Amino acid sequence: MRAAVLREIGQDELEVLDDVEAVGFGPGKVRVRIRAAGLCHSDLSAMNGVLPQAAPFVPGHEGAGEVVEVGPGVTGVAPGDHVVVCWLPACGACPSCRRGQTELCLSGFLNAGTPNFRRGETDVFGFAGTGTFAEEVVVDAGCAVPVPSDVPFDIAALIGCGVTTGLGAALNTAKVEAGSSVAVIGCGGVGVSVVQGARVAGAARIVAVDPVASRRKTALAFGATRAVAPEELSDAKAETEGGEGFDHVFEVVGKSTTARAAYDATRRGGTMVVVGAGAVDDVLGLNMFELFFDEKRILPSLYGGGDVRRSYRRTIALWRSGRIDLAGMITHRVSLARIDEALQQMRTGAALRTCVEI
Repeated sequence: MRAAVLREIGQDELEVLDDVEAVGFGPGKVRVRIRAAGLCHSDLSAMNGVLPQAAPFVPGHEGAGEVVEVGPGVTGVAPGDHVVVCWLPACGACPSCRRGQTELCLSGFLNAGTPNFRRGETDVFGFAGTGTFAEEVVVDAGCAVPVPSDVPFDIAALIGCGVTTGLGAALNTAKVEAGSSVAVIGCGGVGVSVVQGARVAGAARIVAVDPVASRRKTALAFGATRAVAPEELSDAKAETEGGEGFDHVFEVVGKSTTARAAYDATRRGGTMVVVGAGAVDDVLGLNMFELFFDEKRILPSLYGGGDVRRSYRRTIALWRSGRIDLAGMITHRVSLARIDEALQQMRTGAALRTCVEI
């Protein structure tokens, strides 16, 4: 089959090869024909080494498609079902799952060390244990989450990560209150989803912060009440009640510099939410006095900070009711053969979310 492969970490381009095989099918496994995949900045971060990932590998962790085959013991899905690929499935049995914190289940990360593909005699990994930039993928049954057949594949692919992460950060992690003030630093696909989540929650003021003018304009279209460049954030903070800062500030970049800016823009007693996935050697500096005196809450939000399956259902319900716009987030479409064009669009910030039609 065809798949886009990165041979070595640090390479800029993917190779679309036609001799890749999806492997590992058996008990508890599901074979999925991928129909659409979303390009997320985390894919670029894995390619350039910011996020740890064994190579060679097939990028992509946002995807949707049809079940082709199920292995022995699989009961939740059947051939022909439409599914979203979930890169962080919950095992249901570990301490995190038993506490109800299914987003902290490590079973998905453990599976990420097992090759999903093979090319000749060479093992090829799938990013985050999936690898959706391929025509087919074999995943654990928990990674194939059924969705109604009338949900378009491109919409379903977005639900698989970026939208769920952004909405969940606002609704699950921060629990944004009606009438509150919000700032979102970084307005790509995940950041715009945070904006939509804050709007759904009833935030009165939503300030989008991004260095790219087109992204600021897009954030306004999705519900931000104001959009500013990073150097204008201090002015926006000064306009909050008493000039003390925002109730909730979301960092959706994954860098210590923007995390520090997010912390500074948060009012005393407010909440800073870390959504961006950063590097292990990028350290955020905070002094012990400000941590104690300002009583700002720092809340990381992994995959939307809640039960993923429930979040999927909520996202679909909000989309059906017209409360959130998902189709408008897809600003660029490419075929698998033009995957490098999609990468360039992501690097320059020209595309909010790119759909790879496979």
